[in-house]
Amino acid sequence: MKIAVVTGEHGFREKDFDKIFKSMDDIEFIREDLDVFVDNPNQKEYDTVVFYNFHRPYPTDTQAKTILDLTERGQGIVILHHAILAFPEWDAYSEMCGIDERSDFGYFPKQTFQVQVTDPTHPITEGLTDWEMGDETYTMTSAGDDSTILLTTDHPDSMDVLGWAREYGNSRIFCLQSGHDNVTYSNPNFREVLRRGIQWCAKQ
Repeated sequence: MKIAVVTGEHGFREKDFDKIFKSMDDIEFIREDLDVFVDNPNQKEYDTVVFYNFHRPYPTDTQAKTILDLTERGQGIVILHHAILAFPEWDAYSEMCGIDERSDFGYFPKQTFQVQVTDPTHPITEGLTDWEMGDETYTMTSAGDDSTILLTTDHPDSMDVLGWAREYGNSRIFCLQSGHDNVTYSNPNFREVLRRGIQWCAKQ
């Protein structure tokens, strides 16, 4: 299974981040900046594209076309951590995220909270139980009833919904609020949920 991990406009520890995907034996990945991905002639070959970028406020026309082409082809899309905040004034991306208002947010580094498995029947969360995790949290509007809510938390400095699944165009989309740094990257439950999310989006 092949995936692309799309980054840009936000710093992170690359070696630690890459270890997430290297730990997934059944997944081959390439990580590249969004503008490089736009010019990648192999875009159609990826089963899922993981967005971990922070471009704001709008995409360029070329960036927008590239992302919308993914949904027309039905390729899987994972929107990870700060990528949920990308393109806050682009309505199509807000629809992909399932959150209309993404401009008004707060962030709280180095939080510890309980992750609650809300839907234990979905392929992404099936058989998992609640766990504790350290991460940066966001306060903003959560995904609503038009999404399948998978993970939640009752931490006062976090949005209620941490993980949710939905569809846009012909694509499956999995959004995961978690993923700030190596405290989270190395968490086995985070890795497992992300791996399953990638596979579900790829319809595998």
